[in-house]
Amino acid sequence: MSKILSQKIKIALIQLSGSSPNKKANLERAATFIDKAIKEQPETKVVVLPECFNSPYSVDKFREYAEIITPESESVSFLSKLASKYKITLFGGSIPEIDPKTDKVYNTALIFNESGDLIDTHRKVHLFDVDIPNGITFKESITLSPGSKETTVTTPFGNIGVGICYDMRFPELAMISARKHNSFAMIYPSAFNTVTGPVHWHLLARARSVDNQIYTILCSPARNMESSYHAYGHSLVSDPKGNIIAEAGIDEEIIYADLDPKAIDDFRMSVPLYKQRRFDVYPDVSK
Repeated sequence: MSKILSQKIKIALIQLSGSSPNKKANLERAATFIDKAIKEQPETKVVVLPECFNSPYSVDKFREYAEIITPESESVSFLSKLASKYKITLFGGSIPEIDPKTDKVYNTALIFNESGDLIDTHRKVHLFDVDIPNGITFKESITLSPGSKETTVTTPFGNIGVGICYDMRFPELAMISARKHNSFAMIYPSAFNTVTGPVHWHLLARARSVDNQIYTILCSPARNMESSYHAYGHSLVSDPKGNIIAEAGIDEEIIYADLDPKAIDDFRMSVPLYKQRRFDVYPDVSK
């Protein structure tokens, strides 16, 4: 069986207390933590930032903070320089994006290669519209529009699928990325809250891993009880067997994990799901 992950790599998740009203300060704080990560673990090859790290996570603020995605836009330019400076593959969390052709606003993940090139974007496909009794009411669709594509990016180490937060609850994106594009991991910049996080955060990460026998990576903002939205925290990495191999607490923190091709190959050989699926009985969503 050929390796879908070409070599063992180290990944860093930046659980950042961004999302303040000061975009420049949010970006600078991300830079400080990325610099710290590379100094602490110089062999780090992939760095991940949280969902909406550069702006408040609030439906009435998305349009105000939205950027047109161009090489010159504030956040794109800033993250590009960081990826190039440290020679890392940078999953730059997500930022509010505005499409000048349609005036629609999206929650968009940015992915940069080691040269600082923006190699792909992912617009959040499933919008977080929920009304949980005695819990939380939040409707992103008040200001955001949904994306319309599955996203898989090619890195020097293999393919990686990308989703954003609520996308995690829908297994199809991970299935398509893993089965059609041979991805070794799904990365979800995410901001689960203190209501949904305790019940489903770990469960969903482990499920996506076991379903597809891949790594699942969730990067959350740190919890800030002074903000209007209280993120759950607990950024984590789940291995192909569904074991949590790295996890943060609720405060600002950097966590590291080694992603090992042997873990994928061994589990797929011992539990050969890829040979045993019955597409004569049910459809293959990756087609």
